[in-house]
Amino acid sequence: MAAVCQVTGAVPGFGHNISHSHRRTNRRFDPNIQKKKYFVPSMKRTITLTLSAKGIKVIDARGIESVVAELRAEGVKF
Repeated sequence: MAAVCQVTGAVPGFGHNISHSHRRTNRRFDPNIQKKKYFVPSMKRTITLTLSAKGIKVIDARGIESVVAELRAEGVKF
């Protein structure tokens, strides 16, 4: 599963682990990605979205209908 939020567009960040001796090794900071199902009344069906924790909060604040309309305008298929 790709670590990308469908609503906010959050993607992994990259950086370094730094040891006590100050050697640097590469690491990845993944967003908190969850799969969540929502019932969309206008579509009369359930859709599954890949969301970050912030994306879930955005849907709670704005509503699933407005978020789905915005995603459809961007060309996302459900």
